[in-house]
Amino acid sequence: MNTLIDKMLSKKVWAVLGVSSNQEKYGYKIYKTLKRYGFTVFPINPNTDDVDGEVCYPDLKSLPQIPEVVNFVVPPEVTENEIKKCFQLGIENLWMQPGSGSPAAVKFAKEKNMNVVYNKCVMIELRSKF
Repeated sequence: MNTLIDKMLSKKVWAVLGVSSNQEKYGYKIYKTLKRYGFTVFPINPNTDDVDGEVCYPDLKSLPQIPEVVNFVVPPEVTENEIKKCFQLGIENLWMQPGSGSPAAVKFAKEKNMNVVYNKCVMIELRSKF
């Protein structure tokens, strides 16, 4: 898994699905951490217009470019639905934060030959690598 984590962290354009404008929530913390480490990060949440003054997109199709990695900070049932959209858009790299993945989501990703990291926190992995 570490090789896959390294591969994901070498990608520079990410989307955080389930971002929050609430600074106490993990969706916000993950978004800010990725930005602090120099990643281009697109926030996605249909219920939020902006995060710290930056446009928040309602869905993957609304993004100005296709991200290299999608980080999931949503309930498992949302992840299961959204990875199908990732597949349709040609997004190969998925990172499911602890609590956002499910056996069905991981199975779908692997069956479609997508790269998937799950039950690992991107913030912890970033801190240990950089």
